[in-house]
Amino acid sequence: MEKNKNHYAIIMAGGIGSRFWPYSRTQRPKQFLDILGIGKTLLQSTYERFLKAFEKDNIYIVTNQSYIPLIKEQLPDINDKCLLGEPIAKNTAACIAYATSKIHEENTHGVFIVAPSDHLILNENAFIESVELAMNYAKSNKALITLGIKPNRPDTGYGYIQYIENDKDKKINKVKTFTEKPSLDLAQTFIESGDFLWNAGIFIWSGSTIREAFKTHLPEFFELFNNASKFFNKPEEASIIQSAYEQCRSVSIDVGLMEKAQNVFVIPGDFGWSDLGTWASLYDYSDQKDDGKNVVFDKSTRLYNDTTNCLVSSSLNKNKLIVLNGVNNLIVVDTDDVLLISDKSKEQEIKQIVADVKLKYDEKYS
Repeated sequence: MEKNKNHYAIIMAGGIGSRFWPYSRTQRPKQFLDILGIGKTLLQSTYERFLKAFEKDNIYIVTNQSYIPLIKEQLPDINDKCLLGEPIAKNTAACIAYATSKIHEENTHGVFIVAPSDHLILNENAFIESVELAMNYAKSNKALITLGIKPNRPDTGYGYIQYIENDKDKKINKVKTFTEKPSLDLAQTFIESGDFLWNAGIFIWSGSTIREAFKTHLPEFFELFNNASKFFNKPEEASIIQSAYEQCRSVSIDVGLMEKAQNVFVIPGDFGWSDLGTWASLYDYSDQKDDGKNVVFDKSTRLYNDTTNCLVSSSLNKNKLIVLNGVNNLIVVDTDDVLLISDKSKEQEIKQIVADVKLKYDEKYS
């Protein structure tokens, strides 16, 4: 993909990754961790992926203000102007409104891709091809484009996109419906129908098109950030953005805008994607499985007597020997202050466990 001065990448890096607890914590969420054990964090991998197709100064990161020192530590070459600090977490609509407004103020010809900082993409060349197709289409059409992933199982942890196949160009299809995290039976029906994709939460559009969509479907967001734009790159920006975020409601871009718009299109992709939303998804995509289909991320672990289908991580506590004996389908995560043992099939409950722990122990373990 040829680098273009009007092409921008916006990386969303403000999440707290609670389903990867206790490894992922509020002070250092999963995007800032080497979850994959490859010597670089998820944020670093995402940034390097976009560097292959975008100018360095056209890659922006939106994150909680408190994480900016972490980003500078992990990406020391990043330009300060490319770091947008959010004063409050208000979901994806606010972060996208802020970033697209700020870039549009500098370049009214901008075309953007918006992507999370913590996803796994195994085939980066295929991903960049899909991005290039989407950017070119967004440049000449008033289209809100999302990348959809061809599903290989009825997963209840993903949102689904139903599309109408384009007779002329099957690469770019009109979106019919969005469904968020269906039941297993409904997910199975979706898979069998053949016209549903997983929602990867990756979006492509021009600055003018997304601003028009905000004006139509989330007018209060448009007004707040359009009014703030005259203060961008000035001393008043921080206080103006603080005020804008305080007035925003917390809503995702999917619910607030994409599900309402009529000009939404999807490009089916098959590039080895996972949102790495849970320990089980990390297990599924790991190529480190032993003969018992166990995934072990450190050498201080011993497995005995037909222990199978387990994931074990103690990378924050290297001095402890961990032994599993005759167990199956467990997630075992050991850190300095928390030991988590969970049935792999019940890991969707970890997010609620984190909420309960926070309620009982305040911020101590969160």
